[in-house]
Amino acid sequence: MIVAGFTFIRNAVKFDYPIVESIKSILPVCDNFIVCVGNSEDGTYDLIRSIDPEKIVIIDSVWDDNLREGGKVLAVETNKAFQAIPAETDWAFYIQGDEVVHEKYLDNIMSSMHKWKDNKDVEGLLFKYLHFYGSYDYIGISPRWYKNEIRIIRNNKKIYSYKDAQGFRINDNQKLKVKPIDAYVYHYGWVKEPKAMQKKQEIFNKYWHDDKWIETNISKNESFNYLNVDSLEKFKETHPQVMIERINQKNWKFDYDISFNKLSLKNKIKLFIEKSFNIDLGYKNYRIIH
Repeated sequence: MIVAGFTFIRNAVKFDYPIVESIKSILPVCDNFIVCVGNSEDGTYDLIRSIDPEKIVIIDSVWDDNLREGGKVLAVETNKAFQAIPAETDWAFYIQGDEVVHEKYLDNIMSSMHKWKDNKDVEGLLFKYLHFYGSYDYIGISPRWYKNEIRIIRNNKKIYSYKDAQGFRINDNQKLKVKPIDAYVYHYGWVKEPKAMQKKQEIFNKYWHDDKWIETNISKNESFNYLNVDSLEKFKETHPQVMIERINQKNWKFDYDISFNKLSLKNKIKLFIEKSFNIDLGYKNYRIIH
């Protein structure tokens, strides 16, 4: 079985992405790793090259900054990396620059890929998600956070990145047939030093919206206000080993009263049902097969 990792990144240093930790977290289960590095204003290329020259293949890319609708450019860059994966590869393991997989899941991920490798009906493997917010001590629990997404896909070039690169589709916009696996992706996209987070909001939203929308909806504060959130809970487990140094170097403090929330009545009911019956009532960008 041959497994290739793939991702895209741009300005990782400038916006403080944990891309090194992301790649390193799944590198042990990958035979090679394709990284599509966009035109950057910092040392992103050298940073990626330094991780593991034996396994990592870098593709130079120039982002189309005119693609400003729905985050489409992110899917375009994802597809560039996926298309570069060699034909002999069985599975393609996708991870984004703010996602990390805990080492405790790697054995189960490997066994799942072996289990379904020869079953062509299985087009992808579905991961569970934890979304960290504000600091490494809190996770988002409101229904607005997606609970599952595809991160391993079969090396079938009819598969492509969907919308803003959250998931994948195949052929003519068909949802992938997937098997859920017992593994989490830790999403750290909302855990940055507040000034870096504010900078990301001002720049990154340009890939979804026009200048008028940004002028109206994105505040011009020096630091991001993490208190504007609906509902969080304390994270009581351990972080991936590759994240420990970054976490220890954290230079800001974020405290949140978990007894307080801003959930609407609709979302309170939805959250109660999901927790009580262990079901996901959210939008599903996949088809689970049994």
